[in-house]
Amino acid sequence: MSDATPLAMTRNVLSRPRIGFLGVGRIGLHRMKAIVDTEAVETAAIFDPSPEMAAAARELTPEASVVSSFETLLDQQLDGLVIASPSALHAAQSIVALEQGVAVFCQKPLGRTRDEAAAVVDAARRVNRLLGVDLSYRYTDGMRQIRDLIVAGELGTVFAVDLTFHNAYGPSKPWFYDKALSGGGCVIDLGVHLVDLLLWVLDFPDVVGIESRLLCKGAPVHRDDEVEDYAVATLELASGVVARIACSWHLQAGQDAVIAADFHGTGGGASFRNVNGSYLDFSAERYRGTQRHVLTLPPDAWGGRAAAAWAKRLAAGERYDPHNDRLVAVADVLDRIYGR
Repeated sequence: MSDATPLAMTRNVLSRPRIGFLGVGRIGLHRMKAIVDTEAVETAAIFDPSPEMAAAARELTPEASVVSSFETLLDQQLDGLVIASPSALHAAQSIVALEQGVAVFCQKPLGRTRDEAAAVVDAARRVNRLLGVDLSYRYTDGMRQIRDLIVAGELGTVFAVDLTFHNAYGPSKPWFYDKALSGGGCVIDLGVHLVDLLLWVLDFPDVVGIESRLLCKGAPVHRDDEVEDYAVATLELASGVVARIACSWHLQAGQDAVIAADFHGTGGGASFRNVNGSYLDFSAERYRGTQRHVLTLPPDAWGGRAAAAWAKRLAAGERYDPHNDRLVAVADVLDRIYGR
């Protein structure tokens, strides 16, 4: 064996994946910082249609170059791409990147429909590349502890779940209210997290029945181009669990947000909820009869954990994750809530 072999192996071990960032608005910039802080990857290049946003992101990572288009971004010999663009672009941009051999971490929703999400997952499987989606509430301390309790059987048999995400405000960008661009209203924006949490905590049982009602400004949605600002759905799972999901934009709730997940079992209960209307601070409790036990309290810096975990997995050499099929399962439930 020549002396060059161990040197080459050393270079491979020391090299870090080159990452590009597509969209560095508020969420994109936050996820970028979480990835940079891992020190597991090299931030290679940034593209955002706003030169000001791109310049602000480069201050966080001066070694990155700022490029002028998505196509130029993909020309930067990337190993991974972080996508935080409008929802209408997620699936197509993810597929283009994957087909060039680039791993992808995408903001939710992965696609506007089940078919779009499935096409991305199929592309990741075909090229054997790592695919991640920013389903960030899975990474809160509270939800992880509740999941561990349920997996361990500490709540007995879970038979009912109530999940809520009410937002006193709504998205500021007009495309959110254009169904062709967004795929829907509060369900695909906020309800996606609730559906994912429900299925993730319970290990993705089949959903055998769904009833839903979608409202816009207090009246049933009746036009194809309308997006809902209030929705409620009842899901029947193959495991026997009955789950209720409610979400909204612009709800007069007396605080900024109402976010909660309540799990009811034959041997106890557990609750996850936001504190004082916060979007970021959560507590979790376990219940036995009238007694309660605190599981977690703020602070908990959970927002960037999904992005950081993807970056570390990429740096470790991970490729296609068979659990990506679960992303399609979530998208399928959203389609069924919408009746499509």
